Amino acid sequence: MELHLYEQIYLYIIQEIKEGRLKAGDRLSSEKELAEQFGVSRITSKKALEKLADSGVIIRIQGKGSFVADHLTAGQGPKSITPPLVADDEKRLLGFITPNFSDEFGLKLLRSMEKQSAEHHYQLIIKRTFGDREEEIRAIQLFISLGVKGLLMTPIHGEHYNSELLRLVFDQFPIVLVDRYLKGIPVCSVYTDNKKASMDLTLHLIHKGHKKIAFLSPPEENTSTLEERLLGYTLAFTQEGMKLNKDYLITNLRGTLPENMDGEAKEKDKETLRVFLEQHPNVKAFVVSEFLIATMLANVIHSMGKSLEEFEIVCFDSMDDYLGQTPFTHIEQDEKQMGEAAVNMLVSQILGTSVPERTIVDHRMIVKK
Repeated sequence: MELHLYEQIYLYIIQEIKEGRLKAGDRLSSEKELAEQFGVSRITSKKALEKLADSGVIIRIQGKGSFVADHLTAGQGPKSITPPLVADDEKRLLGFITPNFSDEFGLKLLRSMEKQSAEHHYQLIIKRTFGDREEEIRAIQLFISLGVKGLLMTPIHGEHYNSELLRLVFDQFPIVLVDRYLKGIPVCSVYTDNKKASMDLTLHLIHKGHKKIAFLSPPEENTSTLEERLLGYTLAFTQEGMKLNKDYLITNLRGTLPENMDGEAKEKDKETLRVFLEQHPNVKAFVVSEFLIATMLANVIHSMGKSLEEFEIVCFDSMDDYLGQTPFTHIEQDEKQMGEAAVNMLVSQILGTSVPERTIVDHRMIVKK
């Protein structure tokens, strides 16, 4: 069986001790020095040193470095690396932190990640934060305390990044963001090309003859998914040489956010949509960033005594009706591939292999019959 990179470093140091080149009390090379010597990441060299410490081969002293344990002399290194590897296998955990998941998006993704984790012989544990920043911080701290080897994460909506998440990124802890990325932060991310997908939806309406097209969304608030969808909508108008009416942008809908899924927030959103429809009776086409907002819009239209046949609504994600038909033309994200790619890249990081910073998963547009 081929050895992992950290195992090779582990064995190298064991051999150095056995052959007397490293003696009791000698200081080992630092994580950075070992990473440069073996051409690996600091995550890999750090893991090798951690395994040596777990085996009692070395002693790690914060701020000073790693030293060969006093009880070891030439020819008395550990007989094998089996003990640390067995201990490692006993706690093969990956964590997934997400605001929420539902049938229209997230459930297939979760199933895919669970299956792919099992393929790599890891157990996936899950924590929902329901859009609460403090709960997200506590979830990260909990998973780290449980000894997860890496984190899959969909950060919550918000104007500021989670400080605990940033600390993990800068410490080079294995982490993959799913369904979004952090601008300016070098962290592995897997997501749909939301800009292209939103352009596809908007161009679909334009090519059907619509010129007055509204855009509905929760606040972008530094959330890459929503920012890209708004950008794609605006770029479609630019591409077609059409003027964009900013009065048609409604980006303050909060009733579908995990932290606001109560009656009051939804009723406020419905009133916002009702007022818009009354003030802009000639707007008959809508690009909607989320399926739940699309269904809310349809309900408002119906409650106002208007016929849904007069309107065309396109959105991201969907659920079929009781006849197995989709109610809206929509973007279908490949949740299965997204989940598989995210887990594969997380495991690669754990094993010390470099991964691309961003991976875009293909989507397709499903046109309502």
